Amino acid sequence: QDLVRDAMREGALGVGSSLIYAPSNFANKDELIALVSAAAEFGGAYISHIRSEGNWLQEGVQELIDIASATGVPAEIYHLKASGKPNWHKLDQVFNMIKDARAKGLRITADIYTYPASATGLNAAMPLWVQEGGHDAWIARLKDPEQRAQVVHAMNNDATTWNNTYLQVGPENILLLGFKKPTLKSLIGKTLNEVAEERKADPAETAINLVIEDDSRVEVSYFGMSEENVRKKMAQPWISFGSDEEASATEGAFLLSNNHPRAFGTFARVLGKYSRDEGIIPLEEAVRRMTSLPAKNIQIRDRGQLIEGFF
Repeated sequence: QDLVRDAMREGALGVGSSLIYAPSNFANKDELIALVSAAAEFGGAYISHIRSEGNWLQEGVQELIDIASATGVPAEIYHLKASGKPNWHKLDQVFNMIKDARAKGLRITADIYTYPASATGLNAAMPLWVQEGGHDAWIARLKDPEQRAQVVHAMNNDATTWNNTYLQVGPENILLLGFKKPTLKSLIGKTLNEVAEERKADPAETAINLVIEDDSRVEVSYFGMSEENVRKKMAQPWISFGSDEEASATEGAFLLSNNHPRAFGTFARVLGKYSRDEGIIPLEEAVRRMTSLPAKNIQIRDRGQLIEGFF
């Protein structure tokens, strides 16, 4: 709590958590409430990559609502999604949960990128216990035959304690985007399933091997959402838009890996595809949700509107 207070005095906006990933996942709700309470003393906010976007989506949303209720801070879900076809139907229930919370006076919002595919690393496809202690510890466990077998078993079985992106999406829907090692860059643009077939190996084993070989989390895209759900999210007035991707230079070494197209296309896609072409939201609303709404939601002061004295 003292570290949070120090950060708030230095100009932090609040507390952020990435509960789908190690090590953040190891923090329980009571710990998060304690940290966010310290930020609340300074008028801070809470933003979270919630604990599950798939099998336990509603529970992840409820945890964020509970933290907002206990601390009184504005709380935002970053890149809200229902991942994996078996979970697509849950989005409507999530909307109702958030609307009910907002009706009670809680300041719950969300942001999205305007694509049905996410992008992160193969770490999101593996259980969290194997990643405890950082990257080197993760690699060491993957090289241990006994622990490796446990990881493969966990990846191939529906989990009750972690967000199993691998099983929710399927290896045929995991696209390889980026490697550190030049010898592996030829695999960019192939699916995990395709590489597994080329290597005549199980896809889960292949994912583990790629992480070890590249000594990285391996950048991938997960095609786990539905376009219909993207449109539904676009229509919610409390959802803003963000790219969730580094905008790396289009030259030199950066051309040897693939960015998710959201790095450059998120806002053009809002204005062109969804506002102009499909008419899901009018232009004025699209602009509001790129500018003043996100500034308000996460309390970025003096930005987001054409007002004298604003940046």
